Parts: sequence; C-alpha cells; structure tokens
Amino acid sequence: MKKIAAMLVLMTSAALALSGCGTPPEDNGEGNTGGDAFLACMISDQGGFDDKSFNQSGYEGLKRAESELGVSIKQAESQNANDFAPNLEAMQAQNCDLTITVGFMLKEATEEQAIANPDLHFAIVDDSQIVLPNVKPLVFKTSDAAFLAGYAAAAHSETGKVATFGGMAIPSVTIFMDGFVDGVAQFNTDNSANVEVLGWDKDKQDGMFTNTFDDQATGQQTAKTLIDQGADVIMPVAGPVGLGAAEAALEADNVAIIGVDADWYETAPKYQKIILTSVIKEIGASVFDTVQEAQSGNFASSAYIGTLANGGVGIAPFHDFDATIDQGVKDRITELTADIMAGNLAVVSPSDPK
Repeated sequence: MKKIAAMLVLMTSAALALSGCGTPPEDNGEGNTGGDAFLACMISDQGGFDDKSFNQSGYEGLKRAESELGVSIKQAESQNANDFAPNLEAMQAQNCDLTITVGFMLKEATEEQAIANPDLHFAIVDDSQIVLPNVKPLVFKTSDAAFLAGYAAAAHSETGKVATFGGMAIPSVTIFMDGFVDGVAQFNTDNSANVEVLGWDKDKQDGMFTNTFDDQATGQQTAKTLIDQGADVIMPVAGPVGLGAAEAALEADNVAIIGVDADWYETAPKYQKIILTSVIKEIGASVFDTVQEAQSGNFASSAYIGTLANGGVGIAPFHDFDATIDQGVKDRITELTADIMAGNLAVVSPSDPK
C-alpha cells in the first residue's frame, strides 16, 4: 500500500508539472539527492514570491537559510487557491525535511498534508489554528505595530480622514486594520482631535475588502473611492493589491500610503515619495529561525509569535516624510512603543495570535 501511495503522489506531481496550474517545485540549491543535505521547501500564497509583501519576505528568509545554513531549498508558486493542495503534494514527493506554507489561505491544504505525513515537519505563516505536533505556526501581533502606524497616519492627515481596506476578511488581515483604528483613536484622545477612519469599523468587524490579493486594478479603484471620500492616508492590507492603491495615491498627488509586511520604501521604490511608513512583519526572520531549528533537530510545534519586544513586528522609518512629522509626534510614538512593550498599553484585536 505504501508503494501504491508513493506512486500516486509521484503521478500527482507529474500532472502538476504538465497541467500548468501553479509553478512546480524549483530547486535553487543542490537539491536532495539522497545525501545528508537538509531540504527546506516553501509554497507561496497566490501573490507569488515577487509580491513585494509577505510571500517575498518569506522567500527571502528561505534564501538566507540556504546561504547561511547551507540547506538545500525548493519552492513552488501558487497562481490561485486551486494550486495549494497539488503544490503541497508535489513537495512531499521531493522528500522535504521541512515544508513552509506562506499564508492563512493554505491552512486546509497544510493540515491535510501534515496529518497524512506525521513524520514530516511543517510550518505555516499567519495561522495558529492547526494544532498538530508536526506543524509550527508563525504568527505576528501586527496590531501593535499597526497601532503606531495609525497614530502616525492621524498625525499626518490634513483632511481629518484616513483609511484602510483589506484583501480578504481573514484574521491575518483584520488584525492590521484593528490596530490601525486604535492608533487613530489614541491620537484623537491625546490631541482632542476627531480624525475619522474610513474602510473599517472595528466594533462591527466590518469594512471594505477587495476579495483578491492579486488584482491591482481593484486595489486602485478601491483606493480611489476612499480618496474621493476624503482620505489622505491609506493603509491597504492586501498584498500586491496594495500596489494598485499606491498607484491611485501617486496619481492623486496629495495622498500618502502605509505599506504592510515589508518596508515598501525599499521593496516598491516607484512609490517612495508617497510612503509615509510601513507596518513590518519580519516573516523572513521567522522562516530562517524555523529552518535553523528544524535543521538542528530541535523542531517544536510551539508557535513563533512576532512582537514589538522580540523585533518580529515594527514600523519602518518615515523616510521622505521624516522632516514633515512633528518631533512631538515622533516622541509620542516612541513612548507608545515602550508602553506596549512593557505591557502598560494593551492593543487588543479579536485576531491577535493566542
């Protein structure tokens, strides 16, 4: 029966390569040729590894592991959700020692493969709902960092309206939006102001979503709608869709963008002049640490939780906007960061990792 199962997996892998759905596993190292090399594998969400966002950050962590730890690597890009399960099956046929899936949307496929392969190790970015001894969640308390970005957005706004929207209504997205709303509220409290947030009602957990992470035209139109309503700072939490929002902001010429996952000033240089700051998730660092842990024989299913305190989340510099942000605002953001890290200020989201 084991031989039959193995043949079926290999047939599935071959079918994947021939069908054109998704990008089959690619070997960027020496490959696992039966030697002692540790093989670390990664499967992207549908944004692909050049999304300027969380997939890219994860892949950079994998490449770092290849360079610094000497592991072999393979990766498969998903073009859409239909690619998740076939890509995971194909990876298991490659005898991966550790398979990392990037994104909450891969939860079901990851859990299925982890149950079917209890002797293999898995890690998943942005999901903590899988409770299995061979799956490690890599999750981030981005609400804390988004809180700081929301404060900065409110301070920068001249219209008194800022905005955020998401790609899909999933916890790894709404956690950003919750923190952003609370940061704006903190600014209002500190300054007796009334800056309004468009696009997300935290209390109702309801707002604007594009229902896609890769259609930039939809992101551009969504941002235009918010700009027409008066928003002059927008935080899109939607992977590559956010670049469409940046395009709309660039065209508007008086609107700033807050990037997510990576420092967009560095990863999307076309939009440097409109990037106020970015909410950073150090996905790459979590991937590297997990590969190192598994390679050394110390894999553990306990969650990695990125926080302000451990450097797993944070906000990027203000870059070109630095001179326009009042020093008092910068000092207050520094104070708020310290308060959050010390536990004196709790930023709470229903989507916070447990």
